[in-house]
Amino acid sequence: MSQQHIKSHSEDDDHNHHDEHHHDHSPHAHAGHDHAGHDHSSGAHSHAPSVTEANEKRIRIVFLMTAGYAAVQAVGGWMSGSLALIADAGHMVSDAAALLLALIAYRVAARAPDELRTYGFHRVRVLAALANGAALLLLVAWIAWEAVARFRSPTAVLAGPMLVVAIIGLCVNLAGAYVLLRGNQGDGNLRGALLHVLGDLLGSVGAIAAAIGIMLTGWTVLDPILSVLVAVLVVRSAWGLVSDSIFILLQGTPRGLDIKGVEADIAALPGIAEVGHLHAWTLTDTSIVATIHVTPAPGSDPLALPELVVARLKNQHAIEHATVQVDPPGGIQKPCANN
Repeated sequence: MSQQHIKSHSEDDDHNHHDEHHHDHSPHAHAGHDHAGHDHSSGAHSHAPSVTEANEKRIRIVFLMTAGYAAVQAVGGWMSGSLALIADAGHMVSDAAALLLALIAYRVAARAPDELRTYGFHRVRVLAALANGAALLLLVAWIAWEAVARFRSPTAVLAGPMLVVAIIGLCVNLAGAYVLLRGNQGDGNLRGALLHVLGDLLGSVGAIAAAIGIMLTGWTVLDPILSVLVAVLVVRSAWGLVSDSIFILLQGTPRGLDIKGVEADIAALPGIAEVGHLHAWTLTDTSIVATIHVTPAPGSDPLALPELVVARLKNQHAIEHATVQVDPPGGIQKPCANN
């Protein structure tokens, strides 16, 4: 008997996306997963995040504010001699980059696939995140080196200009938080952007405290101390970007997805005798792709299995794009222990 191949792709229902209206299809705690839809008119699969134009506009505004203030802060740090301001500018750059990546997800990743890039341009965002994270790690290394040098030989810091720049930063971050809080909190990208802005706000508060402390006590060592604390925040963000990007590029199993549990769940469906060769990976942080092999139970209709499995993977495991292959009984070969 020749092997029978029957394949099916998941198809999302058509949705009308209006401003301030966003659907979270995931039944599990997959934070920030805005699942993809499909372009039925062209037949091409679209994995772009579902997003409202209003939320995209809010993130664009906050990105411009954050990037603009990061430049002001870097110049202010250089002029005042404050390493803490320069370090916080790096933190602001990391958050501006995160906002930019969200905008890339909305725009670049939404471009239609072609014959050379059948999955579209989603990995552009991942590559940008990897480059951003690597650059920030280099910045942190420089900040740490400079901070050690300042501990050994304290450098004069102009606390007045430092305080002015830090207060401007506090105002910028408060305005950014206000803009994002008025958006639709069902949008994972917007929620992530809000967390970044709140982190920047705490950095501004720290810079204000350090400037006041230097003005009152003359302890310029407060500046490198704060710069190290801010650098720790940058390391956390940068390492997260690098590790997550590498994990996605290596097509690792999406975090929180239990492969054995999913296979057992599919095997329990009516009409299925065997399940195997389940492979799942993340296209971006917003779209999970999977392939799976099943064999029909005696008397079951093999043509009905792909639709059944696809629906289960989507509704119970947040896998929006699945390819199901139906093999003849005994056709699923178990992997060897040393493979």
